[in-house]
Amino acid sequence: MKPPKEYLVFPLDVPTIDAAKDYIERLAEAVGMFKVGLELFTKAGPEIITFIKTATKAKIFLDLKLHDIPATVQRTMAVIAGMGVDLVTVHCADSRAMLTAAVEGAGGRVGVLGVTVLTSIAAPDLQAAGYRDEFAEDIKRLVLKRATLALETGCTGIVCSGLEVGSLKKQLGNRLIAVTPGIRPAWQSAGSDDQKRVVTPVRAIQDGADYLVIGRPIRDAADPAAAAAKILEEIGASLKG
Repeated sequence: MKPPKEYLVFPLDVPTIDAAKDYIERLAEAVGMFKVGLELFTKAGPEIITFIKTATKAKIFLDLKLHDIPATVQRTMAVIAGMGVDLVTVHCADSRAMLTAAVEGAGGRVGVLGVTVLTSIAAPDLQAAGYRDEFAEDIKRLVLKRATLALETGCTGIVCSGLEVGSLKKQLGNRLIAVTPGIRPAWQSAGSDDQKRVVTPVRAIQDGADYLVIGRPIRDAADPAAAAAKILEEIGASLKG
């Protein structure tokens, strides 16, 4: 069983390079992986990847959620694979061909994660988007369908909420790693942000999550390092239980 730190993914959802570097330096010893998303990567580009690699021993999760025609995704993934990151995301909401192209472009040099259903999405959103009731009213069914597609096309893992990870692990076993955003520690309420499908670290790990993406509870704390340490205690307790 891996140590608590290796479960914790901190998303660098900040608008400036300096802010990102500050969090990286403050959390280098508490976080097993840093996530670089669209906002920061658009601002900083590969420079921030290089900084993480030189300043820490943490893994790097490039969360770009690629979604385009297969040829474009394949070429883009080949470029990303040369950056030395560990994981990168691509949407599962399109075709089998796109996911296959992503895996081919990665060439085994970076793990491809299929994004199933964003944690900001709820049933009314799917209904408004025109999904059939069987999927709009049962998000777990839609997540399973997309996760199965990710597995069949050779993806390393999937991104799903903690509400679905348990059923996915029962259906698909450990053939895919599961990265779960929308995690809120037991000592913090869900609040009023855009995450709708949230669970605690304990619940997610007990259900089989391999990585927990935890941002706001750490980023918004007066002492981010102390907040991360408190979360690691919560994770550690769940592993012992």
